Amino acid sequence: MKINIKPAEGKLGILIPGLGAVATTLIAGVEAVKKGISQPVGSLTQMGSIRLGKRTENRHPKIKDFVPLAKLEDIVFGGWDVYEDNVYEAAMNAKVLEPTLLNQVREGLESIKPMKAAFDKNYAKNLDGTHVKTGTRQELAEQVMEDIKNFKEQNGLDRVVLVWCGSTEVYFEGSEIHETLAAFEQALKDDDKRIAPSMIYAYAALKLGVPFSNGAPNLTVDIPAMIELSKLTQTPIAGKDFKTGQTLMKTVLAPGLAARALGVHGWFSTNILGNRDGLVLDDPDNFKTKEVSKLGVLEDILRPDENPELYGEIFHKIRINYYPPHGDNKESWDNIDIFGWLGYKMQIKINFLCRDSILAAPIALDLAIFSDMAKRAGMSGIQEWLSFYLKSPQTAPGLHAENDIFKQLIKLENTLRYLMGEDLITHLGLDYYDDMFAGQQQ
Repeated sequence: MKINIKPAEGKLGILIPGLGAVATTLIAGVEAVKKGISQPVGSLTQMGSIRLGKRTENRHPKIKDFVPLAKLEDIVFGGWDVYEDNVYEAAMNAKVLEPTLLNQVREGLESIKPMKAAFDKNYAKNLDGTHVKTGTRQELAEQVMEDIKNFKEQNGLDRVVLVWCGSTEVYFEGSEIHETLAAFEQALKDDDKRIAPSMIYAYAALKLGVPFSNGAPNLTVDIPAMIELSKLTQTPIAGKDFKTGQTLMKTVLAPGLAARALGVHGWFSTNILGNRDGLVLDDPDNFKTKEVSKLGVLEDILRPDENPELYGEIFHKIRINYYPPHGDNKESWDNIDIFGWLGYKMQIKINFLCRDSILAAPIALDLAIFSDMAKRAGMSGIQEWLSFYLKSPQTAPGLHAENDIFKQLIKLENTLRYLMGEDLITHLGLDYYDDMFAGQQQ
């Protein structure tokens, strides 16, 4: 049965807390695509196809032609940042995209100026931005809500989504103020410093019924209070942490090793990164948040508790080093000690020279577009089908995350098929051969 999805009529606003390297790469990229300068490579919503029905039917439409998604031409960008630079200036400073490309879309980028950010230096000690709001936690949340409403009205928008592209916050665990919506709202009134800036944005968005996706490993919406609010306002949430670089490689390679029942003794990962994210992660408290997000990937895929002979003694180590000369060009090295038949040892070495924001920008775009569709389809709360894009997917309490990228893609595609009333695909395929055998018997 096909789900009734409201059409993507009118304009969609994508508001972004943190107009840094990822956000400016996304915005400039969309402008370039709209002008026909470039292609949206890496975006499933723009370039991906989906199989429908039996293989013999040869039905493989583009995803954007199959489900009712917002068009790039109907997207309006805005956001907040701790620095006053407009998006063109911020993109030039980020040094991800070439100036020749940025100058071709300069006018559209210069028109996007950041709103003052809800910021607390205690959550990002290495940032010194001065373009910030003042007030209690409650007042900051109210100011962000006003920003959202004003942005929507001033730009004649029909719908808005928020995607967090801000910095990784310091590591902390949920407490009693995060357990219920009532407790959280009381903590807002009390100006409780255990409410992180990202939570202020998430609360403001969800209170207004605006979908929220978390591109960082912060706790943010992964607390009972936010889940409760998202259900109350019938709003989708998704998190945490854009799946880029080294973790992307892990979610591709680890499922292959597990599929062949090959053992892993150790997995050592190190990175050098020189952008604003690298600067923030140079603080141990902020790195801890990222480390926890990245460490969980292998455990969820390899399941050492279920496969102790193969993975019970795995040693997983992660390092991130701030190295300004590399800028946004992250370089990662992985040494993987594996073993095979009769326990004989082997090694895999990976040197991935990636561009962090180039990998993250299409993820942010897809999360925004799919979250908007989910809202129009009446979906609310945790959207686990969007885990395809995330390092540390949010799940229902007590449910372990599925980090195998291939299973995540099946989940995403089957969700789209379900929404559109198409048969789910299991990839069993026996029916083709049963029909063949039946034909031979006749």
